[in-house]
Amino acid sequence: LKDIQRKIKSVSNTQKTTRAMKLVSTAKLRRAEDLAKRSRLYANKMNQVLAEIAGRIECNKVGGLDDNRFFKSIDNPKMVDIIFVTADKGLCGGFNIQTIKAVKKLLKEYKEKNVKVRLRGIGKKGVEFFKYNEVELFDSVIDLSSKPDKQRSDKFIESSIEDFKDSKIDALHIVYNGFKNMMTQELHVKKILPVDTNSFDCVESEPKSMLEIEAQDDEKMLDSLISRYVEYNMYYALIDSVAAEHSARMQAMDAATTNAKEMVKELQVKYNKARQEAITTELIEIISGMESMK
Repeated sequence: LKDIQRKIKSVSNTQKTTRAMKLVSTAKLRRAEDLAKRSRLYANKMNQVLAEIAGRIECNKVGGLDDNRFFKSIDNPKMVDIIFVTADKGLCGGFNIQTIKAVKKLLKEYKEKNVKVRLRGIGKKGVEFFKYNEVELFDSVIDLSSKPDKQRSDKFIESSIEDFKDSKIDALHIVYNGFKNMMTQELHVKKILPVDTNSFDCVESEPKSMLEIEAQDDEKMLDSLISRYVEYNMYYALIDSVAAEHSARMQAMDAATTNAKEMVKELQVKYNKARQEAITTELIEIISGMESMK
């Protein structure tokens, strides 16, 4: 009986902890979700501006964007950068492992093509996983995914932008688990560089354009915009990831709280049965003792 009581107390304490963690994650999720929504609007507008300028150049200039390194697709890359974002903490279900699996799949694909990969990690869980499995990390940072910071994010991805510009790498991928809604996370495997021009429409005259710049300034504007485009994609990945992390942890803690509640019920039933058996045994012993005294 004492063992069962001890188990009930232990599970009840765990239930209180998981419930508190769920409430904390819910509060954090609301703030992170709001920031993610506002950041998504900015990212979409930046992508729209980039697409418009690139579309102008693609259609109005001889050769289009073929001579621009940031838009030139390379069929046989020699080296690529893969940046992944995971959480610094666990207790969030399959949130981290989904990202890790996607990175492993991408590494395998490039290995089969004999392409060298520089793996760069953000987040303690992912970094520790690949170090434990003796996968070489070119660069890593621990406390950025839990507290997204624009300056640190820009600094982290700056070397990849410069190396791409200098032809040291031929592609840049970002892999992270993003926020879709309160109950769902969405895995993203994005090829940030070179920029995909397939979705760009030709813009020869733009009566409804949001931009008022001269045609000859398009390339200058594009060069200054492309770095900001890559930097903000990195920063947005961090914001989106932290919102998804809180969503996943909220779900995991809710499930853990429910499981603990069910376990307490089962233990309580088990305790009551054992108690009844003990009482019955004692009564039988008393009655037997009384009968033997007659």
